[in-house]
Amino acid sequence: MKDHIRYDILAQDALRSVIRKVLSEVAATGSLPGDHHFFITFLTNAPGVRISAHLKEKYAEQMTIVVQHQFWDLRVTESYFEIGLSFSDRPEKLHIPFAAIRGFYDPSVNFELEFDTMIADNEDAPDVGLVPTSTAEVIGTGEGNDEDLPAPDEDQAGGDAKVEADEESEKSGAQVVSLDSFRKKS
Repeated sequence: MKDHIRYDILAQDALRSVIRKVLSEVAATGSLPGDHHFFITFLTNAPGVRISAHLKEKYAEQMTIVVQHQFWDLRVTESYFEIGLSFSDRPEKLHIPFAAIRGFYDPSVNFELEFDTMIADNEDAPDVGLVPTSTAEVIGTGEGNDEDLPAPDEDQAGGDAKVEADEESEKSGAQVVSLDSFRKKS
């Protein structure tokens, strides 16, 4: 049976709204509360992503930014966010649609969202920029444990570590709750 409602897309949109809400609160206050900080992985070649040619060349498929100590001009809308970060002491402005996000991780509380996405390349795909290949996953929401995080890299956004692979969830031992188990099988 065909899912005409597309619950998979609705679930991903709902989980992306968590990221939108968190970033909106940070934009309103201008700082992160407590020890919170975010690793945000996104597809650099997704529709609507705007980054410098230098960053696009270096990160042709995806990149992870860290929002922690040094960021500026955070602006959040319904469909995207913009943020200023420094890469090797070079200021950059990034424009990232929420649909381009592959992962969101707050190591201070061990909270992670992962999205399976791919660039829409067929006419039947909904006009949302990205099409889910399965669903999003919520990974862990317990006490934070930063000891398994990678050491900061000098060429990192905002003076914080950039991560090119999503290894945190494997290292943290967090339990994965897949939304596939709630989806009706056809």
